[in-house]
Amino acid sequence: MRSLLRLSAFLRPYRLTAIAALLLLLAMVVADLLIPHLTQRIIDDGIAKGDLRVVITTALLMASAALLSACFALTNNYLSVSVSMNFGADLRSALIRKVQGFSFAELDQLQTGNLIVRSTSDVTSVQTIVMLSLRILTRAPIWAVGAVVLLIITSPRLALMMLFFIPFTIIAAWLFSRKAQPLFRQVQQRLDRLNVVLQENLAGMRVVKAFVRTAHEEERFESANQALMEQTLVVARLMAVFSPVMLLVLNLAIVAAVWIGGSATISGTMTVGEVVASVNYLSFALFPLLMLLGMLGPIAAADASAGRILEILDSEQQVGPAADALPLVQPQGRIVFDKVSFSYPGEQAEAALQEISFVAEAGETLAIIGATGSGKSTLIHLIPRFYDVSGGSISFDGIDIRKLDLASLRSQIGVALQESVLFSGSVADNIRYGRPQASDAEVRDAAKAAQADDFIMGLPDGYATQVGQRGITLSGGQRQRVAIARALLIKPRVLILDDSTSALDIETEIRLQEALDRLLVATANHTTRIIVAQRISTVLLADRIIILDQGRISAIGTHHELLASSAVYRDIYRSQLGEPPAPAGGPHE
Repeated sequence: MRSLLRLSAFLRPYRLTAIAALLLLLAMVVADLLIPHLTQRIIDDGIAKGDLRVVITTALLMASAALLSACFALTNNYLSVSVSMNFGADLRSALIRKVQGFSFAELDQLQTGNLIVRSTSDVTSVQTIVMLSLRILTRAPIWAVGAVVLLIITSPRLALMMLFFIPFTIIAAWLFSRKAQPLFRQVQQRLDRLNVVLQENLAGMRVVKAFVRTAHEEERFESANQALMEQTLVVARLMAVFSPVMLLVLNLAIVAAVWIGGSATISGTMTVGEVVASVNYLSFALFPLLMLLGMLGPIAAADASAGRILEILDSEQQVGPAADALPLVQPQGRIVFDKVSFSYPGEQAEAALQEISFVAEAGETLAIIGATGSGKSTLIHLIPRFYDVSGGSISFDGIDIRKLDLASLRSQIGVALQESVLFSGSVADNIRYGRPQASDAEVRDAAKAAQADDFIMGLPDGYATQVGQRGITLSGGQRQRVAIARALLIKPRVLILDDSTSALDIETEIRLQEALDRLLVATANHTTRIIVAQRISTVLLADRIIILDQGRISAIGTHHELLASSAVYRDIYRSQLGEPPAPAGGPHE
């Protein structure tokens, strides 16, 4: 229950509505508890004495109490639903805001399916308990306490019988709660696994079909589905045992009350009306308690879900804002790496980057090449603080990026990542994603520079063409060009292209580089360009080239300098473009 209580903080904006719902609930209970007393009056003062007036007036009072109870219940339900729905919406928003603030380090540790379950199923589970708390879960104890008090007033002898049944039900409830909570947590964990498998299957459907792995994926899903079903059955069996046992307790209590009350009536120490009223109060005392106990399953499930939600909300951001974050003022785009090292969280192996030092001057084009796994993408992910360095420092215009305001930093960095992710919507919407206020002319200029205008104008609706989820209706090269246009449109001081032309042919790539040069010169925007590439043809004209080898800098220089000084660079050149030309001073050493 501790986790649920912590999440109750999200109810604060709606506390007045919640209080009104509880007051209506109290009024409803009072109206309900009047009915057994009025029943006693009809039997003892009306029927037993043959007084029709008492029967009629009391019956009218009972009908009025029932009508009031119904009105109070309807209004309470309306307010309870309103509070719980707003609570759930705020909780989901808080989760999404938290996830949006995660660095790549946190996102690497969380799976998409897991986050979806926590934002949907887990929130719904907690939201349901909030609604029930303003209805059944609060009504039941108030109803039970009021019924016990009235039972004591009506028949102290029958009230003593409660001393036997209440401890039994409390102990049973405690044992059930201890058993149920871990089981419900396991259900949610297996639901996580099912969603992860389903999400991977749907996202990779083309790969599945291409490699004829449909049967394998069906087996994976069936395994996760079977595990969820089996765990759910374990919980269902526990509930199936608990509910009948508790109902048996209620029925035994009623039988005992009728037996004791009937004997007292025969002996003349109780009236028939008192027996009927006492049995009703006994039912009112035990049934809400049993109803409350029956809710232990959903409560245990909600508490488990609340714990899982708090795991996200309580997680510390590894890349957080500085206490006195500084904004970038008149940024120039000079990037300095000073003995930077980086290790991925939880990894015990050698660091992904070690002792990386270089300077990217404002307006310079810096290229990074190296073998797969050499750390190229890792390096450029450190510049916008998708990850934080493990050692050393990175500065932007002489300021450590950890001291800069994150939004200010990232607003000056245009990124086209290795995976070109587009969103549902039009082509134009995707290009202006980082700058929604951009005009149509600016959108088209960026697309022209990215060599995307021709193919976009050939689409059915041009820039208004809907690209579908994740840009599925576009080819890989088309998505890359839209992603580059998106990065160009924000007019960044630092432009990072992370192997973002890999799906383009050489001719298109050359036109792209030339168009970028013309755009930046025409706009007097001396943007620092950092280009990560696999193809050496992409980096030939860069001002400087960095060669990464197993997380370390192997060499830095221009194309001609590296041909003369770096055996690694010559090997890369030779493997892609053939034998390099001999330098002016003679053959290579």
